[in-house]
Amino acid sequence: MSKVYILMADGFEEIEGITVVDLLRRARIDIKMVSITDTLKVVTSHNIEIKADILLSDIINEGEQEMADMLVLPGGMKGTNNLKASAEVDSLIRKYQAAGKYLAAVCAAPTVYGEKGLLEGKKATCYPGLEDGLVGAVKMKDNVVVDGQFITSRGFGTSIDFGLKMIELLISAEKAQEIGTQIVYFDQNR
Repeated sequence: MSKVYILMADGFEEIEGITVVDLLRRARIDIKMVSITDTLKVVTSHNIEIKADILLSDIINEGEQEMADMLVLPGGMKGTNNLKASAEVDSLIRKYQAAGKYLAAVCAAPTVYGEKGLLEGKKATCYPGLEDGLVGAVKMKDNVVVDGQFITSRGFGTSIDFGLKMIELLISAEKAQEIGTQIVYFDQNR
């Protein structure tokens, strides 16, 4: 079974985070909500309290055998800035990048990867107007862009596409189609 960590910082955009969690759990992917603070309580961009599953400190020293298959960064400007400010998040991202694991981000969060120099020569997308943060990337306007280990998406309105793409990559296109049909995102008669 695939395992995914979604890193939640205070100020993250709740739809971008919770939609991914919901879709991946429907697909039976083991996704853990990870608080990057010292408490499981995370406050979203619209002041909704979310209880994470685990703390970043619980996974920061995991060995390669225990690593998840993917890290996901939800957007929201405050949340993105909190992700950027964390040395522990930086260390984890670099560890996953070096191991060839998937690195996903939506809305403002792809700029976390861009500003770390990880998107050099890669196709990527982000929230309109934040493209300067995709340093070195080939900037795209697609809802979801996959280039190697990087999966990027534009924002709140593309969160379902983003989550379904993860299911496709981690399981199959058929499973993504099945989940999309179950949630009435795809026409049942397709």
